[in-house]
Amino acid sequence: MTAKLAIDPELIRALAKLLEETGLGEIEYAEGERRVRVARPAAAAAAAIVAAAPAAAPTAAAADSGAVPANAVTSPMVGTVYLAAEPGAPSFVKVGDQVREGQTLLIIEAMKVMNPIRAPRAGTVSRILVANGAPVEYGEPLLVVE
Repeated sequence: MTAKLAIDPELIRALAKLLEETGLGEIEYAEGERRVRVARPAAAAAAAIVAAAPAAAPTAAAADSGAVPANAVTSPMVGTVYLAAEPGAPSFVKVGDQVREGQTLLIIEAMKVMNPIRAPRAGTVSRILVANGAPVEYGEPLLVVE
């Protein structure tokens, strides 16, 4: 026999408000055996990120145009981007660095898993388009390797 899940509308409202404030596409909260996941449609999440990008992104010009810059490395997933392996550690790359194909450029945390994002080609990092700790959406430009 399954126990009936008591829905907490205040928790759901709080999570939905957090989604709106952060621009994330989904959020999950767990307490013991109880899990609550709130998500919004991908189109709405992408629109919220684009709307928030000029204020949050280091290079607002790319976000203003809405176009993906040439040679941009884009996010393969929704998550939180980290430019270094851990707090206080040096960044994986900085503007002007030469990178080789397969080199780790940054990591994206998704569902508590750290996913290395590797250089798709050798080149020079000309721009970093995201801030450390920022939420990112699928397909969002992260940095440019020329």
